[in-house]
Parts: sequence; C-alpha cells; structure tokens
Amino acid sequence: MKGFNTEQDHPAAESGNVYDVSDPTKNVDDDGREKRTGTWLTASAHIITAVIGSGVLSLAWAIAQLGWIAGTLILVIFSFITYFTSTMLADCYRAPDPVTGKRNYTYMDVVRSYLGGRKVQLCGVAQYGNLIGITVGYTITASISLVAVGKANCFHKKGHEADCTISNYPYMAVFGIIQIILSQIPNFHKLSFLSLMAAVMSFTYATIGISLAIATVAGGKVGKTNMTGTVVGVDVTAAQKIWRSFQAVGDIAFAYAYATDTLKSSPAENKSMKRASLVGVSTTTFFYILCGCLGYAAFGNKAPGDFLTDFGFYEPFWLIDFANACIAFHLIGAYQVFAQPIFQFVEKRCNRNWPDNKFITSEYSVNVLFLGKFNISLFRLVWRTAYVVITTVVAMIFPFFNAILGLIGAASFWPLTVYFPVEMHIAQTKVKKYSPRWIGLKMLCWVCLIVSLLAAAGSIAGLISSVKTYKPFRTIHE
Repeated sequence: MKGFNTEQDHPAAESGNVYDVSDPTKNVDDDGREKRTGTWLTASAHIITAVIGSGVLSLAWAIAQLGWIAGTLILVIFSFITYFTSTMLADCYRAPDPVTGKRNYTYMDVVRSYLGGRKVQLCGVAQYGNLIGITVGYTITASISLVAVGKANCFHKKGHEADCTISNYPYMAVFGIIQIILSQIPNFHKLSFLSLMAAVMSFTYATIGISLAIATVAGGKVGKTNMTGTVVGVDVTAAQKIWRSFQAVGDIAFAYAYATDTLKSSPAENKSMKRASLVGVSTTTFFYILCGCLGYAAFGNKAPGDFLTDFGFYEPFWLIDFANACIAFHLIGAYQVFAQPIFQFVEKRCNRNWPDNKFITSEYSVNVLFLGKFNISLFRLVWRTAYVVITTVVAMIFPFFNAILGLIGAASFWPLTVYFPVEMHIAQTKVKKYSPRWIGLKMLCWVCLIVSLLAAAGSIAGLISSVKTYKPFRTIHE
C-alpha cells in the first residue's frame, strides 16, 4: 500500500478542465478544491493496474521456494492483512471523523493528522523511497518483457537451444524515453482511461499465463512439485533454501502493493475506498493463486523467476509475444501511477520554498500537434526528465528481477501496509492500551516486522548472488 495519490495545488480554473461558469460551486467540492471525479470503479482499476504487474510474474517461483502449503497460505494471509489495513487507512482519509472530517491529500498528511512528530518524516522516507524503488523495478520488468519478445521470435526460428543473445539496455532506454514524454503531463492522475486500459492489459497477460500453465498441466509435461517446495540437496543447497524462501516472501509482499485513488465526495470516500480495496484485493488474490499455483504445477521446483520472460513457455510464440507486449504497455501506465506522487511532492515543496523563482513557477503555452495548447514548465521538464534518467540508469546497474522485487516488497510492506495504518487506527478510534484489541494489533505489527526483516535479508542475499554471477550479454540458457 503506497499511499494516497497527491493532487495538484493549482486552483480548479487552472487545471485545464471545462467548468460551469454560471455556477462555480458545481466545479469544486466541499473543501474548495477541484471536484473529484474518481469512483470505486476507477479506484479498483488503479489498484489492479498497480498490483497485477511485476508481482504476478514471480509467484510461480515464490511458491516453488515455499511449497504448496506455505506458499498458498502466505498468499492468502498477505491478502487478508492488506485488505484489513487498507480499510483502516481508508477511514483515516478524513480527520478526525472518517466521514465529515478534514480531508488529507497525501499519506504524509494522514500520518501528520493522527501521529505527528518524527513519524511524519519516517513515513515520507518510507513512502517515497518505496515509490522510487517501484519505478526502478518497473523499468527492469518492462525491458525484460520487451527483450522476451525478440527472444521468442529467435527461438521460434532457430530452435529452443539457439544462442539468442539480446541486451536489456536499449529497451530500458526506450522505456525511459517514453516515460520522459508521459511525465510532462501535469494532471496524469486524471487520465482514468489509461489506467483502465492498463488494467485490461494486466488481466490479459495474467490470463495468458494461466491458460498456458493449464495447457502444460493438461498435456502432462509437468515439473516435480513438493509440499515444502524445492528440495535441499537436489534443487538447492541448505543456505539457498533458507535465503530463497525469505526472498519469496518479499516477492509476495511486493505483489500486494498499491496506491489509492482520488474519489468523489459522495458517497463517503472511505466507503468507496473500502469497496475499491475489496474488489482490487479479491481480484488480484484470485489471479495470484491461479498464476502461482498453476505455474508451480506446470514447472515444479524448476519454476523460472518470471514464467513469461524466462521461457517456461516457448510456444505459441506469437501468444508469448502478445503477453509480453501487454506487460510492457501495462507498466508504461503503472510507472506513472507511482512516479506522479514523487513529481508532485518535489514540485509542491519547490513552489512553496521559492515562490519568486521564475524557473520554478513559470509555465509557457505551446501548441502541440494533435493535442492543441499544452502548458510547459521548464522546471517540470528538467526535474522529471532527470528523475526518469536516474531511475533508468539504476535499473541498468541492477537488472535483477526477483531480488529487486523482493527487496522493495520487504522494505515497504511493514511500514506502509501495516505499521502506519495500525497506529493511525489506534489513535483515531482511541483503542485502550493493553486491551485485547490493542495487544492483537501490536502483535500483528511485530510479526509483520519480523517477516519483513527476514524477507529483506533473503532478497539482499539473492541480490549479492546475482551481482556475482551477472553477465550483461547473456543467453537465456546461461
């Protein structure tokens, strides 16, 4: 759970929308800000867009490390925890009353309203550090998917044992260029159609993966599975079993990360958010169990880290191509879902600290072919371009899919999905100290903290191992 999407500070009249000048009150909500247009449906689409991405691709590998029992159980437990804490966060959108209180527009604003002090800064570090990590992870995943398209065609033409060496770097650069262009859109969070299209793409490639796994299982060519996953001395060493199991938990934690949307005032936002969370978490859990369990059933303990790009499947090659194209298209939109709050946070702070700096505050109207007039800010152009370039370079340095996802999931799950929502719920509802409910909530926090630390340790071990053995120009068989 990455937090609320931030909104632009510009007045409603400056946002570019068409307004009813005869009755200005129709253009704003009860707090004087631009009227919200999101619904539980668009919020659900945002959740699905953000969640069914990199995470779904690694679940067969994660269950292979944990086995049928622990793998499936951990998937279900994470889904319950995510939904449970998301309802708490939804009630904190307004303060102090969840229905009539003052709105909080960012995750940090919520923490400031209920907890205050140093915890606000800690939340900011956790939230924005996590968002940065996700944009790096999505750059890695998108490039791997684009490379997989070329490799699928190569293997189809030359055979499955052919040397189909393709570098990730040019595809990372292309993905970065696309993100530089999209990043210049000032109100990207309003492009709900793009989020809906990305949700369709995520459903599409998840369904293709599930269908291919079903076909493999039905064909009888399945890998060896085990109730406890990979076997020590056969598939892995004892140390690898431990560290990879912890990393697998981090991958599952990453899979349940998402951001909330900007919703209409009526019905009450907390009810819409809860409904969106229920739909989003239920839908993704259903797909996760199918992808993870069917993928494990198909490949067994040798399940690849990403079953669509590590060539667990070779044929039909055109379907593999289409699925990977859908992944890339989906991540183009998902990258912006997580990058926009970072952009807006930095721009808001700079505008507040240097209100007289023309470079930061000035905007210029430019006619863009097919788009009409478009407002360009030199500061926005330079800052957002620099951010995309930096995340792309970091992705090129550490292009390790499973280890990076596990580390991001481990680092973000406890503070953002568990600790802050629970602490704010305790503060909001004034849960009595040492009461059964208080003890239960505190135990949930401590257990999740231990799990996150173990997952982080496993992911770091996996990252170190990947760095030692990495070859920039490798074939799929090396």
